Amino acid sequence: MIEGMLSVTLAAPVAEKKEMLKSLRKLGLMHISSLKKSSEASDIIDRDITSMMNVLAAIKEECGKQKNIEQKSLSAKEFKELDNTLKSLIAERSQNVEELRKLSFVKAELEPWGDFSPSDLKFLTDNGVSLYFYTIGKKEKETLKNQEDVSFISLKEVNSMNAIAVIGKPLDKTFPANEFIPNEVSLSDVLAKEKELNNRLSFIKESLVNASCYTSEYKKRINLASQDSLFEKVDATCEDVEVITLLHGYIPQDDITSFKDYASEKGYAYLIDEIKDDENPPTKIKYKGLIRIIKPLYDILGTVPGYREYDISLYFLLYFSLFFAMIIGDAGYGLIFVLIAALIHIKSKKASDIVILIYVLGATTIVWGALTGTWFGSVQIINALPFLKLFIIPSICNFSMELYGIESAFAQNCVMKFCFILGASQIGLACVINVVSKIKEKNLSFIADIGWLIDVLVIYMLVLFLVLNEEVNFGLIVGGVACGFILVCLFGKQEPGLKFSKGLVKSLSDAFTVFLNTISCFGNVMSYIRLFAVGMASLAIADSFNEMAGGLLSGFALPAGILVLVIGHALNLVMGLLSVVVHGVRLNLLEFSNQLGMEWTGYNYDPFRETAIK
Repeated sequence: MIEGMLSVTLAAPVAEKKEMLKSLRKLGLMHISSLKKSSEASDIIDRDITSMMNVLAAIKEECGKQKNIEQKSLSAKEFKELDNTLKSLIAERSQNVEELRKLSFVKAELEPWGDFSPSDLKFLTDNGVSLYFYTIGKKEKETLKNQEDVSFISLKEVNSMNAIAVIGKPLDKTFPANEFIPNEVSLSDVLAKEKELNNRLSFIKESLVNASCYTSEYKKRINLASQDSLFEKVDATCEDVEVITLLHGYIPQDDITSFKDYASEKGYAYLIDEIKDDENPPTKIKYKGLIRIIKPLYDILGTVPGYREYDISLYFLLYFSLFFAMIIGDAGYGLIFVLIAALIHIKSKKASDIVILIYVLGATTIVWGALTGTWFGSVQIINALPFLKLFIIPSICNFSMELYGIESAFAQNCVMKFCFILGASQIGLACVINVVSKIKEKNLSFIADIGWLIDVLVIYMLVLFLVLNEEVNFGLIVGGVACGFILVCLFGKQEPGLKFSKGLVKSLSDAFTVFLNTISCFGNVMSYIRLFAVGMASLAIADSFNEMAGGLLSGFALPAGILVLVIGHALNLVMGLLSVVVHGVRLNLLEFSNQLGMEWTGYNYDPFRETAIK
């Protein structure tokens, strides 16, 4: 259920603004509207947050997978000193890494020539003996020997080339030789500097590892800073009018009494108003019972219904669970999900909403897989465990021919028909929800939704004829589509407070769009066949890996056979999960939601509240 909101404006003396915001944050009820994304004060805090997060990331990077590190706390002053030290070390680490990179090039250049002293070369140059170093080929060296104006000294080979030191003047630039210009530092200097930098990097790493006992303190300080940053943004959002500061926001209707008591206690003025048509308040969904387990999925998908839209959590959960089961399609895979949920449950010692959701999805998959006789895509498992046949419905069994002598095409047609039933029922349910809601609002356009319901039902019959070759009453189909089309054309744009004649004109002007939407309705019902197609693809992949491993499950090849089975089914399971996101979620967020007229344009109710305690 989407909770009702009220628009609230709170007024307090400007001199008491800080205190007002602190007490309002402690109350934790008001969702601030038009919250400023930044302010001068919040920008400074945000930069500190980024800096602390970088330090925390560096600590975690150096600690690797170390666990169970005893955490320590620090005073604000101690933390500031530690943070400044670590930031300085991290900056130094970056500089050292860059310097080591540059040194590696110098080292690579100097190593082939060996260690020498640049100061000795400078001494010779200063005393009139200039040396120029080259690498040349054998033929070029012989050529130089025959040139009387060139004097050189042979050196040891450098990179399989002859190395020479020419005395006096450099070789002509046209001569085929590679000149080596000595660096200002010696190889020993480079190696010493490299060792110094590596030692310093080891010290920095050790310092970061030693700081791993303060990761909780860092998280706490980041949370506190984030809270302070939000406080400054809310402060900047307040509208100061002379000596009064005003703050506008939204509060759930159920909490309005608590807000009034707070304002009266503090002596603040307030204005409470109904939500206007041009306002877009936040959405707060109140989940009942087990339905709350759908929230983690909403959070993952980032979907929030608009304030004026429907809460379809119950329908979403029911249909999504069934879609999930049909797409994964295998009771063996369902068992894996249940085991994963059980392991998480045991480790965390509590069943969170997402764990319960995995339990539900796994159990639903087990039921569907058992009904279709699918256990890791193998009929041999059923033959080995005959009691599994008790759960099978032969007419939808994936191994109907092997187990019951029923044509596979017949069983597949039954599953496809079930997919179309799901499609017609879900889209039809959307029509019914619209009808009930609009009748309560005294909105005459509910008759158009009755027309859509008629269209869905007769289009379902048309789909059965076109896909499954079933006999249907064409007169009923044509008449139903025409009746639905006319009702939508006549009543589609009727609204409360609008004259029937004006609504009729608007509706008739939209007739071509209604025609296109009727064709789209046919496609929507047809699209549910994807449940059958993806499920069959998953079965085919599982069966293929079973066959690949079948010849290896004996003798010395047994480990290889087991490896093929594990990798194959794991890959199939991952692809199944991707298919759930692509297809299972789509049917709820597109086909079903479009028929409801939902756009999922909402945003979550997120009140200004304390999120960290000092």
